[in-house]
Amino acid sequence: MSTPSATRTRVIAALVMAPFAIGAILLLPTSWLVMLAALVFLVGLWEWFKLAEIDDTLQRTVLLTANLLLMVLLVWASRGSTDLVPLRLMALVGAVWWLMALLWLRFFHFASDHETWARVFKLAAGTLAVVPAWCSLGLIHSSEPNGHIWLFVALAIVWAADSGAYFAGRHFGGRWFRGRKLAPRISPNKTLEGLLGGLAAGMLVAGVGALIAGVDVAQVPGVLLVAVFTVLFSVAGDLFESLLKRHVGAKDSGDVIPGHGGVLDRIDGVLAALPIFVLGKEVFGF
Repeated sequence: MSTPSATRTRVIAALVMAPFAIGAILLLPTSWLVMLAALVFLVGLWEWFKLAEIDDTLQRTVLLTANLLLMVLLVWASRGSTDLVPLRLMALVGAVWWLMALLWLRFFHFASDHETWARVFKLAAGTLAVVPAWCSLGLIHSSEPNGHIWLFVALAIVWAADSGAYFAGRHFGGRWFRGRKLAPRISPNKTLEGLLGGLAAGMLVAGVGALIAGVDVAQVPGVLLVAVFTVLFSVAGDLFESLLKRHVGAKDSGDVIPGHGGVLDRIDGVLAALPIFVLGKEVFGF
């Protein structure tokens, strides 16, 4: 249970970070935004390496550099493609990976050993989570029309779902489903009531955001359906990071953000949500 002081610190940090994040999304050109996002995502990946028990700083630096080079290569390969095919393929890879991650969550003891083979799986999972999400962010922001608004909507769906789940869990947790938890062996505090609250909040934001982005009313049901899957996979991303932390007995991925833990603690749901949102946006054409 969070203390009032800890909650206050968390709220203040969020209020400080939010204007910068929203301003960057709405005002920066895509090229600048993806560079800024790369920095944030790579910090999250650095923390992922820590959860994968890569304790040597040199090894982590080499691995991080390899992922940075992959990002640069994807951008370079996309320069000659009007449809940004390499980035779209990578976003699709990300969506497929998170479908596979659901199986990993089902068999949560997989790769829980402190052996080299387990680390290899977790390192591969880090790249498959971070790089496709970064590609998806760039694709959404660069899309026409109103790509910057759509990226804000995609992220706002995740943020709203997180807040909605928190408040619904606190006020209604255990009342509607006889105390059944969402994933008690991975994250004991998550409730089914919280999941419903997160879905409701995410869909509300998606509906309002869709109208602001200028979609036809006939397209709103498609946006809402995409929002449902975006929220569900954001929860999967959150659970997957919780699984990694449980494997190594860590409470947070880091201590960079006061009251929030590490960067990965803040973007875990976003990593899973963005490729799903891109896929849905392509399917429904909004």
